[in-house]
Amino acid sequence: MSQVPHNVPEELPLEEAPVEPTRVPLAIEDWLTVIVMALLALITFANVVVRYFTDQSFAWTEEISVHLMMVLVLVAGSASVARNRQIRIEFFADSGPQERQRKLARFGALMVCGLFLLLTVLSARIVYDHWRYEETSPGIGVPQWWYSIWLPVMAVAIAGRAFGLFLRRGRAP
Repeated sequence: MSQVPHNVPEELPLEEAPVEPTRVPLAIEDWLTVIVMALLALITFANVVVRYFTDQSFAWTEEISVHLMMVLVLVAGSASVARNRQIRIEFFADSGPQERQRKLARFGALMVCGLFLLLTVLSARIVYDHWRYEETSPGIGVPQWWYSIWLPVMAVAIAGRAFGLFLRRGRAP
């Protein structure tokens, strides 16, 4: 049996902030993450099995996997904004008077919202061009907009989550 000094706790607690209630359930992002990760695992596993037994691979697996990873990143971004866990400089964000912290939090949330609204408009133009010029994907030849449509959709979701955070920071002291 190991001896633990009296001044060192045996188990260090993880610092976890409580999740604030939101109007749109956070389970949406959680379940989308699970589904996308499961699809990625299944696609990759199928490709490995086929390659092992036939010395060939499915051409479509890499193309779909890359786009699923893009969706995964955007879903995780939405979850981090909704949970107020996005990157920030804590020296400025968490120091000073409470009112200053609240104003900085609201300003940050508003800037994130604005950025993703701009990304929504610009990426929607890309999707429109893919649709209008009937571009197809290089690997399997499906319409390119099938893949690019998820960027404006998820950018709107992140902007909505950021705006919700902006509103919540305005209510809470």
